Amino acid sequence: MLIPSIDLRDGAVVQLVQGERLALKDSDVFHWVRRFEKFPKVQVIDLDAAMSRGDNLPLVRQIAGALACRVGGGIRTVDRAHEVLAAGAREIIAGSSLFKAGRPDLVFARALAEAVGRERVIAAVDSRGGHVVIHGWKTALPLTAVEAVNALEPYCDEFLYTHVDKEGLMEGTDFEAIEAVRAATTNRLTAAGGITTQAEIDRLHSMGVDAVVGMAIYTGRLEVGTS
Repeated sequence: MLIPSIDLRDGAVVQLVQGERLALKDSDVFHWVRRFEKFPKVQVIDLDAAMSRGDNLPLVRQIAGALACRVGGGIRTVDRAHEVLAAGAREIIAGSSLFKAGRPDLVFARALAEAVGRERVIAAVDSRGGHVVIHGWKTALPLTAVEAVNALEPYCDEFLYTHVDKEGLMEGTDFEAIEAVRAATTNRLTAAGGITTQAEIDRLHSMGVDAVVGMAIYTGRLEVGTS
């Protein structure tokens, strides 16, 4: 399944290369909401909340009123998770907050799952150079994605695995890395990072993996249906 991604910064849709360089910005957020309204799932990431620079919650609330959304960015507390779900998110995506002192923070992971239900928790595990990275992909941990997935599996129903090495480059993704994560968990799995073609999406589907795509859609490299 293809899951389009809406990344928000300063009230606009953006696409970043490697999480840093701005490649695209479109202030007409609802142009994309209309484009994506026929998709059964859409991913919304609040980059301002993720970087502790305010948030786009009013905009998230509007988007979630029109689309079936999973929302991430800045979910560091149970209260924030409740707030995002109250805004209309179907599931929340937690990432950096699931790690502490270089290891999975199982105390917080358990508290989050108990508070909102593990069926509404998607654990984001991002990898660069073979190691889990957090804090906007700037802090590398002495931990592999497979190790993180093994530890966090009881506290979520789904993992979002981002292969940061390929993110935003539109050069294809790393199937070997994704296959390793797929083999490590029976939970649902979504992959992101460099996915560019329908052939890649189909291959991931055959592995039981959904595909989050951003840059390839926004540049027109990958055509998606219009409403």
